[in-house]
Amino acid sequence: MKPLIGVTASMEVDESYYMVSNDNIRAIEQAGGIPVILPHIVRQGDIERIARKLDGLYLPGGYDIDPTLFGEEPHPKLGTIIPSRDLFELQLVRKMLEENKPILGVCRGCQILNIAAEGDMYQDIYAQHDQTLLQHQQHAPLYHGSHFVQVAAGSLLHKLTNMQRIRVNSRHHQANRMVKAPFIISGTAHDGIIEAIESTGHSFVLGLQWHPENMAVVGEGASKRIFEGFIHACR
Repeated sequence: MKPLIGVTASMEVDESYYMVSNDNIRAIEQAGGIPVILPHIVRQGDIERIARKLDGLYLPGGYDIDPTLFGEEPHPKLGTIIPSRDLFELQLVRKMLEENKPILGVCRGCQILNIAAEGDMYQDIYAQHDQTLLQHQQHAPLYHGSHFVQVAAGSLLHKLTNMQRIRVNSRHHQANRMVKAPFIISGTAHDGIIEAIESTGHSFVLGLQWHPENMAVVGEGASKRIFEGFIHACR
């Protein structure tokens, strides 16, 4: 049977409607999963029930994350936050980790995964770094690989892609900073920005700073293998 994949959603600032990019849905379907878009539930018991029903969790991109969740005041460069999404995802991610169910997070999803595991992040990589960084907000089509990521040997990401260097697309101004065990850094850009994290204490928990969904739907090999590996782990 096809696995049931929960997909968390973004929301307009006025909370009038939910939003999920269709490439996220298509990438999951093409890899053999059944995507189910999740609203921002608030009751812990309901979240636990959702976690029990799901075979896997997919955390897509979206707006910024509330820095008070990792003990910081808001930086002037902090963008829009949606508090209901932050709180829902944190609770659901922690329950899925407890249940040892597969998780794939992309862009913002990579960051909320790290916050749920007690890591922290840069509110704005350009304002909070002294050195010159790569262009992490590309001026190119969504599916275009604009810079490279070095992949840690022996990591889950390495096993999925069978590549030591991946060309990725990039649309972010925030990024993970401190990663706590059992999570490790499994991919970095050449400027040192963390591009991939994964858990060594779970069967399949992977966070990617880029957007493999845009690349998977146009047939890019490494991105397709990432989604296929995720869905396989969810079966």
